[in-house]
Amino acid sequence: MYVIRLPDGTLRVPHSVLTESGEDEGRLIADAYVEVAPGDPDYDRLLGQSLTEEEMAERRRRWRDEDADLLRRFEEWKDQDRP
Repeated sequence: MYVIRLPDGTLRVPHSVLTESGEDEGRLIADAYVEVAPGDPDYDRLLGQSLTEEEMAERRRRWRDEDADLLRRFEEWKDQDRP
């Protein structure tokens, strides 16, 4: 999950919720985003890690394109005759 920078400057920051007691202590029960606004003590640190929604969409597109190329090359390698 990534820090997402919204058009108004607000950041959406990944936040995980873990169980706190019992035999499942420390087990992940939810992944969500919390909003951090300018002026928050962590804002400047998180801003440097943030991506816009458009940048995230571009990354996803690149991953899909690169995955397709990688899969094609793997299939070609797999189909080669081997001794």
